[in-house]
Amino acid sequence: MPQSGSADRAKKPDPAVLGECLQFTGILQADCYNSFNPLFDRTKKQIPVTPAFCFAHARRKFFELADVSRTARRGKGLRPVSATALEAFKRIDALFAIERELNGRSAEERLAVRQEKSKPLLDKLEVWLREEREGLSRSSPVLEPINYMLSRWDDFARYADDGRICMTNNAAERALRGLPAEERIGASPVQSAAPTGLPSC
Repeated sequence: MPQSGSADRAKKPDPAVLGECLQFTGILQADCYNSFNPLFDRTKKQIPVTPAFCFAHARRKFFELADVSRTARRGKGLRPVSATALEAFKRIDALFAIERELNGRSAEERLAVRQEKSKPLLDKLEVWLREEREGLSRSSPVLEPINYMLSRWDDFARYADDGRICMTNNAAERALRGLPAEERIGASPVQSAAPTGLPSC
């Protein structure tokens, strides 16, 4: 089930809303907003929610380090474009290219194509990220987005093994865009779910 985080992450979810969410079971399509963590905690829930994290958020972190045009516009004195970030962005973008061909397809069709095309690329991406991380200094800016993904890898890669899951939570964010901010903060899975059938990714 898709889910969006708050537009204002400084505000914490209403305890009543979080309590309602704790009754939910299933798949939560979300970014890595810390306030969702209780939903995944087996000590708080007998049947914890299964997270499926958003690749758009992960890709954005690499893009910011690989944005050649932005670096050029801002002039001298900035850190150089990261070759590792640029390569990571390209590899993730190849996965997005596969997903663009799957819009409107059934869960079964999505799963079949993902197993054939996306899964091998994901496996290679994980190996490559781990190898790159070994050669980075602790002060390297690209270490943060790499750790962001690798520390949650199974939850990012879950979409390849389940045709119901989108690669991003963009659909949920589009659905919530018209709601007032106070209604978006900690919105329950039911509030952000697609009305019927599969979400439009």
